[in-house]
Amino acid sequence: MATIFQVPITSSFPCSSSSSSSSRRSHKQHALNRTLCSVGSAKIPMPPINPKDPFLSKLASVAATSPELLLNRPKNSDMPPYLDIYDSPKLMATPATVERSVSYNEHRPRRPPPDLPSLLLHGRIVYIGMPLVPAVTELVVAELMYLQWMDPKEPIFLYINSTGTTRDDGETVGMETEGFAIYDAMMQLKNEIHTVAVGAAIGQACLLLAAGTKGKRFMMPHAKAMIQQPRAPSSGLMPASDVFIRAKEVIINRDTLVQLLAKHTENSVETVADVMKRPFYMDSTRAKEFGVIDRILWRGQEQIMADVAAPEDWDKGAGIRAVDAV
Repeated sequence: MATIFQVPITSSFPCSSSSSSSSRRSHKQHALNRTLCSVGSAKIPMPPINPKDPFLSKLASVAATSPELLLNRPKNSDMPPYLDIYDSPKLMATPATVERSVSYNEHRPRRPPPDLPSLLLHGRIVYIGMPLVPAVTELVVAELMYLQWMDPKEPIFLYINSTGTTRDDGETVGMETEGFAIYDAMMQLKNEIHTVAVGAAIGQACLLLAAGTKGKRFMMPHAKAMIQQPRAPSSGLMPASDVFIRAKEVIINRDTLVQLLAKHTENSVETVADVMKRPFYMDSTRAKEFGVIDRILWRGQEQIMADVAAPEDWDKGAGIRAVDAV
């Protein structure tokens, strides 16, 4: 870098009378004298400086104001070249550090992408795709409250593919209060909640499906819904009195589930309690008849419904003239 600030050696600058005896001096000392002589009579030529480079900018400033600092360099210095002109010199990071810290692809994201639930949440979609265990309940309730805080007027879309508080083999994995917690959160929201069954809605998950806004409860054509009695968790080596307490709590949860299902399906409590004596499976058509859902979603139905003529057009085409009531 030192060669940037050297001046081409010419014979047009006489320095002193001693220059006539140049044959007695070495060529290197002669060139140095000419360079030092030219400092006082002419400015050091400056190459183009990148203004965004602080090192070269500082170096150019020192060369313009105090060129002797660059020409009279110490011979045996432990400091790397030209770093002593800075107040607090700092060495550049090693190449390995630069490789890890600098991104050379301008299209590469500057931060990690968000997780899938966050992307769905941006579209006001809450997806329940696991049994109702405490971790799932915590996430779903938090998402519902967040969406209401974001906009209490826009609808929330709740997609359900869950076996409730049990696994598909019937083993209990969560308490019935997990489903009741999500249900209570839904009932407290000001937003419309559109529920959609995808795959399966069993037990408490079926209650969440039926608890959607009336007229906004949907089911995929091949999804399944099923209601059943709550199951008591394994008692193991519990005392008989504790087993009795647990069984009593399960009966209370069953009665609560029956009442809530009767309320949202518009069936009597006796009807719901009767079908729940054994597991009651429903396909999309039977779930609609039972009152769990309002519509079945299938591909292309929106366009078909849009092409259906209005009732007045049907009457007109059939030659029926409506008479206004007196």
